[in-house]
This record gives sequence, C-alpha cells and structure tokens, in this order.
Amino acid sequence: MGLMDWAKGQLIDIIEWTEPSQNEILAHRFTRHKNEIKNGAKLVVREGQAAGFVKEGQLADVKLPGMYTLDTNNMPILSTILGWKYGFESPFKCEVYFISTRQWTNQKWGTQNPIMYRDPEFGPVRLRAFGNYAFKITDPGTFLKELVSTDPSFELYEISAQFRNVVVSRFIDALGASRIPMLDLAGNYEKVGRIALERIAPEMAKMGVSLTQFFVENISLPPEVESALDKRSQMAVLGNLDQYAKFQTAEAIPTAAANPGGLAGLGAGLGAGVAIGNQMGNAFAGAAGAPGVVTPANTTPPAGASGPPPLPTAVAFHAAINGASAGPFDMAALQAHVVAGRITRTSLVWRAGMAGWAAAETVPELAALFAHVPPPLPPM
Repeated sequence: MGLMDWAKGQLIDIIEWTEPSQNEILAHRFTRHKNEIKNGAKLVVREGQAAGFVKEGQLADVKLPGMYTLDTNNMPILSTILGWKYGFESPFKCEVYFISTRQWTNQKWGTQNPIMYRDPEFGPVRLRAFGNYAFKITDPGTFLKELVSTDPSFELYEISAQFRNVVVSRFIDALGASRIPMLDLAGNYEKVGRIALERIAPEMAKMGVSLTQFFVENISLPPEVESALDKRSQMAVLGNLDQYAKFQTAEAIPTAAANPGGLAGLGAGLGAGVAIGNQMGNAFAGAAGAPGVVTPANTTPPAGASGPPPLPTAVAFHAAINGASAGPFDMAALQAHVVAGRITRTSLVWRAGMAGWAAAETVPELAALFAHVPPPLPPM
C-alpha cells in the first residue's frame, strides 16, 4: 500500500458493511490497513448484522445493530485486552467481522438414498423425502469461533452441505420416532416437521445457528411399491370381483359375436371367465379375515348369491378355405359357408381330438350339413 492509501486509511473513521444482495455471505472481515482502527471511529451495525471484534486471536466483543463510537467507554473488554494505560489515544489494531443475522430461507434438503421405514401395515418399506428449511445466526460469537475462524468472506455454500447432513440425519430419527403409518404420512407432514425441528435445533445451536422453519414437501415410495399400491386401490374401487367378472363377460359378448366364427369360441371363454371370477371372489373373501388385509365393506357377496354354471362348450371346426386354414366355426357358421359354396363335401376340416385333416363328408358330425346339397355328378 502506498503513502496515499495509508493516509486515506488514517482519515477513514466509519466502519460499516453493506452486504451485496446477489451474494450469500454469512460473515465478512472489514479490511483496514494493518487492521488499524482510529480511536473515536464510528461503527455502524445495521439491522440483520452483528459485529465481532477479534484481538490477538481472541473474541473481544460483539456489537448488535446500532451506531457506536469506538473508545474505552463502550468497549471495556477490548480495552482490557489491549491493556493501554492511557486509553485509545492512537490507532489500535484488531479485526472486525460483520456477521449476517438475517433469516436465510428456502434452503433445500433431501435424502440422497432411500431410507428404511418399518410400517405397521406393510412392514419394511423404503421412503424418500425432501423439503426446505430456514435458519438464522442467533449467536454471532459462537458462529465466529466455531465456523468462520479467520475466513475473510465466509459464504453459505461452505456450510450448506453440513447443515443439510444434520437436517436429513435428524429428520430420519424424527420419522422413525413418529410411528405414523405410511398411508397417513401425507396428512401429518406438519407433525413430522415439528418433531424434526425439535431434534435438529440442538445440533444447530452448537454452531450458533437457529433453525427457524422446517418443512416437509414430499415423502414418496419407490415406483414399484407405488404401482402395487395403485393396484390395491383399483381392487378396492372395483369392489365385488365376482360381479365385475360377470359384467366384463357381458360386455365382451357383442365383440365376440362380430368376430369370424360367431359365438363358437366364446362358450369356453365365458365358462372360464365366470369360473375365474368366482375363484377370485372366494379367494378375496377368504383373505378378508387375514391379518394386515384391508377388505372394502362391499366385497362380501349377498348370502345365497352364486354365479351361473359355465355354458356348454360348442363343437368348433377349422376348415380349409381357398387353400388356407380358417375358423374355428360353429355349426351355424359352417352351414353358411356350405350354402355359399366355400366349403364342399371334399373340403378338409379338423377339430380338437381328430388325428388329422379329413374330408368334410367323412366326418359324422358334419353329415347333416350336406343333406340338402347334391353330390357331384358321376363321370360321363
């Protein structure tokens, strides 16, 4: 520093710090040439700030918002450390740190990995959580000694990771201590946050920081668990699975009738569908009393109610039409193809149980189809 800078420093008698709005500075060391502060200098501490004086490595005093004249009358601790017989008649050397005591909001936290949670209904599950919190420095002296030390510009990023680790660790403890069922957590975020705040506060106080707000934004399950939970909800909405299976069967009849072969292949499907519906209904009814199984009130069928017996399975044949296999066809469909001339006495047919393809006229079940169809003319 040149002579002019030194002379300018001797004339400066106002010590203040205006924090840049775009920066996240928690503590700032006031810069003076050789840390020399004039006797009678004015110290301006604004709202949201505190000023700490460090002399010979020792915290001498902390000033709260206001304007101070630096002399022996309002700085007895510092003057004792200096031990000057005649007071501050010449510049004295000390470091002045400004500490930001305003509230720092919207600080994010979240679990990097899923946490294990023992749910009373579903057993062990993995949860993720995230949210935000706010803090402020309430003990500038402790903060200066524990965290800032000699850092000339202590910024938020230097401590945010440590704060986040403390918050997440104590939140996990609070979540386990709450013993709230997983399905009820969404309605108890405030309660969980309050428990977490009580557990986090002592850890932050050791660093001179107070946690002013703590919010839980979301607690979520792994995708596969959410999918299984959605299926369970769907079953609860459907209610009586037996009635639902019958309804689905009735809805499928018009579509099946429009397909080639008509209703020939629908008989077996109807019987199987209704039977499966009955079995599923019985299975869920039997499991209603099992521990940990929640059964909706409308899943129990009325007394004496039972499904209809399976429809008889119709005989269905495959036929060779235009050189390709077609079907299966029931008797009505086969009759229509015979009348149209697409199936003749010599057309190859096959059904389940036959060893191989055979001419239609050689199959006893199809003899009636050709009763009104004349045989081919004998050779002339």
